[in-house]
Amino acid sequence: MRAVRARRPHSGSGIALALALAPLGPLAPSVAAAPDAAHVREAALYPRDGRREMGGEDHRRFPGAGVLWCRRSDGVPQKAAAAWLVGAPDLVVLNAHNFRDRRLAVTRAVSDCHFQIGGRNYAFVAASLQIGTAPDAQALHITDDWALLRLAGPVEGVRPQPVPAAPDLALGPVSIPVTMVSPGGHGNFEGGSSLESCTIHFVDPPGEDAIRRVRHDCNDGYGGSGSGLFDEGGRLVALQSASLSMNSRRPFDVEFHYGSAMLFEGALLAAIRAVAGDRPAP
Repeated sequence: MRAVRARRPHSGSGIALALALAPLGPLAPSVAAAPDAAHVREAALYPRDGRREMGGEDHRRFPGAGVLWCRRSDGVPQKAAAAWLVGAPDLVVLNAHNFRDRRLAVTRAVSDCHFQIGGRNYAFVAASLQIGTAPDAQALHITDDWALLRLAGPVEGVRPQPVPAAPDLALGPVSIPVTMVSPGGHGNFEGGSSLESCTIHFVDPPGEDAIRRVRHDCNDGYGGSGSGLFDEGGRLVALQSASLSMNSRRPFDVEFHYGSAMLFEGALLAAIRAVAGDRPAP
């Protein structure tokens, strides 16, 4: 699959490049066989790869971290992407591109998938799918690449992530330390999940839904869609959507080689609050 495009060119920035480029991990859930270990070691996005597998304390710090599992064409369940329990024990936030391609054609039925968290599987209410595109939209973009799903029953024994507070970030060049949490792992990483300290380097102007894209240097790979970016206070601030030049091991470049995530704000945050209630993070 290919990355979704920027919603519109941002005049003056010179960096609102179309993201319909090479096949990218965040837009292609883990449908291929895992690469061998030698390939994995050489397959990061950037020369620096600080990812490590999540441990017990990490799951306590990021309690809403879950995984989307979906059946392949042969009926075998396979890990697809990261997904998050947010705001309520039955509300899951993830990427829209798990179910639609960038031209909004259906690629996967919700009924073929389930949510896994805390060692248990939970079925979705298929009719509850809400995605970030407008009713008349013809394409899926970075800043509307979000989806909400309700579960058929509440998750037991796991706290959801608090409803995020809208981040107060300046536009343009920034240097914001974050932690990318990838409960579904990456196809170019040996562990089943991963966590990495990295940096947001640029905040784009908002799109039509008042959601901004951020450009970061967090390593990503196939299956890493929907990874959460958390600030130093442990607050969920952004949802991973796409990355450029997968597995190229090139230095971060704000114009040509970066990861893209959407901030929890605008229409996305409003939709979460409408379902879960207005419960901002402490």
